[in-house]
Amino acid sequence: MKLLIVDDNTSVRRLIASILSSRAHEIHECADGVDALTTYTALCPDFVLMDIAMKELDGIAATRQIVAAHPGARVIIVTDYDEAPLREAALLAGACGYVLKEDLLEVDRLLEAYRDIRS
Repeated sequence: MKLLIVDDNTSVRRLIASILSSRAHEIHECADGVDALTTYTALCPDFVLMDIAMKELDGIAATRQIVAAHPGARVIIVTDYDEAPLREAALLAGACGYVLKEDLLEVDRLLEAYRDIRS
């Protein structure tokens, strides 16, 4: 599995990468939503793990752009914000999941569930 982690916090990106290192054969990182679209186009990852709050382009807008350009893209929002309007905005933008950073192991469970469905 190939993953793209998009978060403006290097420590968070590295933590997510370490949690998922046994699941993914490739893990790439971006620090903002602007780079996410270009990187997605170049790498075609199986999943994008996208933060919401980023300076240049937020994760909701970046998700919308990625899914519009690549309708098969699978984006999971990984954020600190547990608010219903943000969850709804993420789903409307095309995200296939929404996980709080306080429960990063849920990302691993989602990816495992996806693998089981595909098997």
